[in-house]
Amino acid sequence: MNIEDEATIGNGDLVASPPKLEVPEDVAEAIRTLIRWTGDDPTREGLRDTPKRVARAWKEYCSGYGDDPGHHLSRIFEEVGGYDEIVLLRDVPFQSHCEHHMAPIIGKAHIAYLPRNHVVGISKLARVLHAFARRLQVQERLTAEVADCIWTHLKPRGVAVVIEASHACMTARGVRTPGVSMVTSRMMGVFRDDERSRKEVLSLMGM
Repeated sequence: MNIEDEATIGNGDLVASPPKLEVPEDVAEAIRTLIRWTGDDPTREGLRDTPKRVARAWKEYCSGYGDDPGHHLSRIFEEVGGYDEIVLLRDVPFQSHCEHHMAPIIGKAHIAYLPRNHVVGISKLARVLHAFARRLQVQERLTAEVADCIWTHLKPRGVAVVIEASHACMTARGVRTPGVSMVTSRMMGVFRDDERSRKEVLSLMGM
């Protein structure tokens, strides 16, 4: 076994790493072309293996295309002891990439719903977020997709999703304005129709 195909675990033992994803030559060549176009030499030592690394990285960044967000909400729990108040997951970190420049979007989401007669494991809300975020995105659509998925599959009395994120397509290029964050929200059900409920959930989110 080659040392590059091994990994260590907590006790120091070596175990076999998962096989690396095979990168089609046309994909690797496309990245070499981009490197040449930026002004560097893809054959030099430091860049020789970069095309395959970049290809594998992008397959990971966009792993959400192979994930069904609704599946994460398929297991519900009805024994909630009569609980009928807001369920909120705050400050869930995520990373995505904008579809316009393929630059990073890094932020956090607040996801809340008002259950009707059942709930879902809280980690599933984060999984729904990541399934949509790990695709080429715009923040507005990401916000809507997360809210709509919860609304459709859990059928709650209300859904509220607020996302705050920094966009590298604005901070690292173009106007190059760091420290700016974008906030988007989607309110459904009682959080849209009832002002008091909307204020309550936004207060719980710290907004």
